[in-house]
Amino acid sequence: MYSADGNHGSSAKCPGWLMTAVAPWGENSEDAYDQGLVELGLGDSRLIEMKGAMLPLGFGATPPQPLPMGSLVECHLATAYAWNGSSACAGVAWAACVTPEGDNCAIVATVSTEMDYEETTLLLRRHLQRKLASRDLEVLSFDVAVDEVTAAADHYGVAMAALILPNSLSLGARTGTGPVRKALTRQAAEPPQKRVDVKAPAAPALRPGGRKSNTDFSL
Repeated sequence: MYSADGNHGSSAKCPGWLMTAVAPWGENSEDAYDQGLVELGLGDSRLIEMKGAMLPLGFGATPPQPLPMGSLVECHLATAYAWNGSSACAGVAWAACVTPEGDNCAIVATVSTEMDYEETTLLLRRHLQRKLASRDLEVLSFDVAVDEVTAAADHYGVAMAALILPNSLSLGARTGTGPVRKALTRQAAEPPQKRVDVKAPAAPALRPGGRKSNTDFSL
């Protein structure tokens, strides 16, 4: 989903796009994974796989672009493996949102399953809705990408879905942080002051056979 406005068009400060790929002929899981990266257009890139729901500020959906060799790319990646005729699905979704305070932001959700395409798509949408609800966000627009692989006989297969952000890690990117949302952030309390307890000096201990007191109780 690409729109022509300033937030989600080609002029976005932090452009990104969804891609899916399948590779059913891997000799092992690593081989299938590498083939999947090539199909995604990430075979010549250095990847940093990100976790978490929130995307950089200024994110905007754009059409896929070729990446230069050796690019350092932020990627939210879902990977699902299959073996010897079995099937697997991977999906990723993003949503442009607005907070109750009026701040624009975007979130991402990923999922990997052994279910079919339709069930995986429904599950991914539920994951996205829950992330929106837990952060009290109103969705403005969204997009979902899901793909399914069936592994070849005696081979590994992989289904991959990715949200690719090619410029978010560049030094000149204007993708700073936003205001702190007070309603959802716990406020740290001041550390309690240390107590200084002053104890009375202990009475001297009397050892067995030691010197006794000279107190005279005689009349």
